[in-house]
Amino acid sequence: MGPVMRKITILFLLCSVSACIPPGRDYGWPRNEASDGSAPTLETDASVFGQSPDQAAPPTWVAQSVTPNAVTIADGSYVVKPGDTLRGIANRTGASSELIAATNGLAAPYIIQPGQRLKITGGRYHAVNSGETGIAIARAYGAPWREVVALNGLEEPFILRVGQKLLLPAATPLDPQQMTIEQRAAAFDLDIDDIVTGSQPALAAADSDPNAATKPSDWRKAIAPAKTPTVIAAPVAFAGRFNWPIDGKLLSSFGSKGGGKVNDGLNIGVTKGTPIRAAADGVVAYSGDEIGVFGGLILLNHGDGWVTAYGHADKLNVTRGQKINAGDIIGLAGDSGYVQEPQLHFEIRKNRKPVNPVSHLPKRT
Repeated sequence: MGPVMRKITILFLLCSVSACIPPGRDYGWPRNEASDGSAPTLETDASVFGQSPDQAAPPTWVAQSVTPNAVTIADGSYVVKPGDTLRGIANRTGASSELIAATNGLAAPYIIQPGQRLKITGGRYHAVNSGETGIAIARAYGAPWREVVALNGLEEPFILRVGQKLLLPAATPLDPQQMTIEQRAAAFDLDIDDIVTGSQPALAAADSDPNAATKPSDWRKAIAPAKTPTVIAAPVAFAGRFNWPIDGKLLSSFGSKGGGKVNDGLNIGVTKGTPIRAAADGVVAYSGDEIGVFGGLILLNHGDGWVTAYGHADKLNVTRGQKINAGDIIGLAGDSGYVQEPQLHFEIRKNRKPVNPVSHLPKRT
């Protein structure tokens, strides 16, 4: 890594320190700072699985960088002409076909008639390219991804379509095209729900039909090297029964901590390097350290709206799209993120909402 990129990376992480803590959230401990101000370093270690590095599961795709090139259009209307399609109207006006349909109360199969007047919502629109994720698009514009989700009415399974136009929040004080990487990073924050909703890569139109989602039997195909982005396959149904991911002392329980602070999961104190085990069968939805408060973080998608989160990891041993069985070692516990001692932050979410893990875990003796 060159000196310029190293400086940019450090600046991004430092910006995350001030911007990434969700309001009203308390994850058990104050921030962990190295004496030199640098962020903790995460490692991957395939030997935990008894594998050599070349045996580790490859990523399903390479993230596509996003260049901010949004086009601004004015509010207006469009009179449907013979032969028009909703997609064609969107291309002519520069607006989103999905948003045109929603604004004008059109439902599938989106039948329009010549002479019909359609309202066109103005604003800044980004045209989605292959492999771009919602998170990457939001970061490129220094905008909260959750606001993009709300503006565009995005719903499960949050798969973007190549060519889809996303309406962006009102312009930041500076034009994103004129902002430095550091300025865009400072305006951007991220939480677990953002990753759940915004980490899928954009697909070609034929591949983005949610009704054509990969079935559980196709998991192995999902982790093969891919020339094009692939959707993470997840179980069709899951009963919601989990195992404890680690043994240790409970440091912080689920729920309100007073003063408006809330813990969305459990914090479990352990020795650094303790293996973190998958609480149930699933597929890796995320493995990285983009959320400063959690440090090393893994998200597993178990299907039927169930997701588990494992934070403060010292080492991450899985990659996005990888099939995981209950009990598999997915990483090693540590003190990355905003903590002062080694521990695991563990969450269970149903339909994106945190639930009390204790209610879904075996009773401890």
